[in-house]
Amino acid sequence: MRTEIKALIIDDEAMACDMLEYLISQNVNSITSIKKATSAAEGLQLIHSFSPDIIFLDIQMPFMDGFELLGKIPKQFFSVIFTTAYNKYAIQAIRFSALDYLLKPVEPEELVQAVERYVRQREEKMQVKELYLNFLENLNNTDKKQFRLALASSSGLRLASPDEIIHCTGINNYTQFHLSDGTSMVVSKTIKEFGELLSDYGFMRTHKSHLVNLVFIKGVSDNIITLKNGQQAEVSRRRKSELLKALKLLL
Repeated sequence: MRTEIKALIIDDEAMACDMLEYLISQNVNSITSIKKATSAAEGLQLIHSFSPDIIFLDIQMPFMDGFELLGKIPKQFFSVIFTTAYNKYAIQAIRFSALDYLLKPVEPEELVQAVERYVRQREEKMQVKELYLNFLENLNNTDKKQFRLALASSSGLRLASPDEIIHCTGINNYTQFHLSDGTSMVVSKTIKEFGELLSDYGFMRTHKSHLVNLVFIKGVSDNIITLKNGQQAEVSRRRKSELLKALKLLL
């Protein structure tokens, strides 16, 4: 069965709207209807009259930015793919919240992948509203160390602080999270993505399949890391010296 998607583009630059509309028409067959708005106020009107499935939302706009626009919609029935030239703090909050974004200028391949992720989320009935609430909370937090990471799996959604995560195990294109309360869950993203996301939070990629929170390491012997919960993780030979240096600094 063909997926038919209504899309709304909100960007204060008319040329950016036109370019994204063109890229969608040339590369994304599942989007069958597109409308455009060049202000957040116009976008709000179209959200109510057009009822889009997905919104490509510019972050930085005059008078009302993309985040303020979202805050004015109490019941959210659509998904958002943020578009931005570059805003490191906002992108970190977006990624922590398991939401999607496209960097300008938008690349066709990344556009296609973003829409495919949206379709998967819709099929899995992901709790999108909770993701956005967590995102807004992360964004308004002045200390990114307090961000909560959205872990979405087939069993549901969990919002975890980095200090609740003991270690992660990569399984092909999935990542298994081992949490401090003894639970674990599998998320459909690669360990590489989480390694990049958690690198500023005291985590180290000790092996191609292992990402470890340094504060939970009990000991290191040969190529085996023993964790405080009794589990073990691997450390590769070339990363062992880097790990030992990091542990020494931590102590």
